[in-house]
Amino acid sequence: MITNTHIPETAQILAVAGKGGTGKTTLSALLIKYLVEKGLTPVLAVDADANENLNELVGLSVKTSLGDIRERMKTDTPPGMAKRDYMEMYINQAIIETKGFDLMVMGQPEGPGCYCMANTILAQIIEGLARSYRYLIVDNEAGMEHLSRLNLRKIHTLFVVSDPSIRGIVTAARIANLTKALKVEVRNKLLVVNRVPKDLPAALEDQIREVIQKTDLLFGGCIPASEDIFQSELQQKSLLKLSAKTEVVQIITRFFDKFL
Repeated sequence: MITNTHIPETAQILAVAGKGGTGKTTLSALLIKYLVEKGLTPVLAVDADANENLNELVGLSVKTSLGDIRERMKTDTPPGMAKRDYMEMYINQAIIETKGFDLMVMGQPEGPGCYCMANTILAQIIEGLARSYRYLIVDNEAGMEHLSRLNLRKIHTLFVVSDPSIRGIVTAARIANLTKALKVEVRNKLLVVNRVPKDLPAALEDQIREVIQKTDLLFGGCIPASEDIFQSELQQKSLLKLSAKTEVVQIITRFFDKFL
């Protein structure tokens, strides 16, 4: 595990959410890139999307997910060994360590049976881990249930990612409102419209304006469609290797400079 003498009492939590296909995992990868290159480390990234692929976008392979560990704990805990000790041992093994940041993958959703004890232990361990990092990034599915499951009740910034569509903007509003139902305290909720064309349609601008007026979302801005990102993902190259001179990286850098 990464250690650093310049870390707060507990990590600042940055969460990314949005409906499938909006590019939220791409934004999570670029957020990791930004924090590492700015020296705002150590960082722990948690891929909490059931369709996990954050590891692919940052050039890492996954051997064990937290879902695997939860399943294993239900049947394989050695006699005489406390379940918490067993789970903590395997979670530490599941952390993928690399320069500047670590990665954990939630993995498969819960199957039949009760996961209450496993999730309680997992939340306690994550809470302990957070004290060793400066930032905790959580790449969520749209439902964001993992925020509650991991007991992440105080979010510094929630990036709600939409594609340039009316349905995407409406879904972003629902996600923003969902935090209240989940009793998650969020300091900043930012709407990010991703993969926008050169000229944003007037109808979409009107929808964005309406959502901002009716919710507690702030408009973070638009990120243009990027051929550089498209080619990196197509060629299965890490987004961490994108040049700082790339237009989309410069736009993202200014965006994070403004809001973090």
